[in-house]
Amino acid sequence: MSARPFLLTPDLLLRAYRLGLFPMAESRESRTLHWLDPDARGVLPLHGFHISHSLMKVLRSQRFTVTADADFPTTIAACAAARADRPETWINHEIERLFIALFKLGFAHSVETWENGQLVGGLYGAALGGAFFGESMFSSTTDASKVALAHLVARLRLGGYTLLDTQFITSHLARFGAIEVPRERYHALLAEAVEVSAHFPLRPDTATLMREFETMRKEAP
Repeated sequence: MSARPFLLTPDLLLRAYRLGLFPMAESRESRTLHWLDPDARGVLPLHGFHISHSLMKVLRSQRFTVTADADFPTTIAACAAARADRPETWINHEIERLFIALFKLGFAHSVETWENGQLVGGLYGAALGGAFFGESMFSSTTDASKVALAHLVARLRLGGYTLLDTQFITSHLARFGAIEVPRERYHALLAEAVEVSAHFPLRPDTATLMREFETMRKEAP
């Protein structure tokens, strides 16, 4: 009799995140997941987010319609899709399956950016207590993912979150104030954050969001 393949569950995935681990695959078609806990972890301070003058103009213009949890499956599929500048992706079908399951349980969220009724940008991640684990973002038009990220940070601040984990640092994230912290420091921040009672605001009104953007802009160094 052959043994059944081990099936990773949403509960086990949340336990891994609580311990500071996160999964990645070598490719979209890979059937294997690797668990990472890097020496240096990317963190985006919620009270140090940089909103540039040009991004603030876009946010004020309301050129994009921004939603949360409106189309999680399409958002994660877009994040996993191959692009010209990234022909391969670390989001395999198992990660996609697990995160859709987490979303249905209320432990994952997406932020979507729309233009003329079309989904043109967005991001997704897992939420546990007051910690949000940003996984991936995509953009098919200028500024779409930047707007999604600004809306994510505003919602996390409004909802009482204390930690936004970006896993790694990219030049794109560094422009918004993302920093690296040592593993031990990250684990301490994580241990505090997961005990926080936070909520993810799905539909804050426009005036509240604009006030938050203005506050964020004033706070940033």
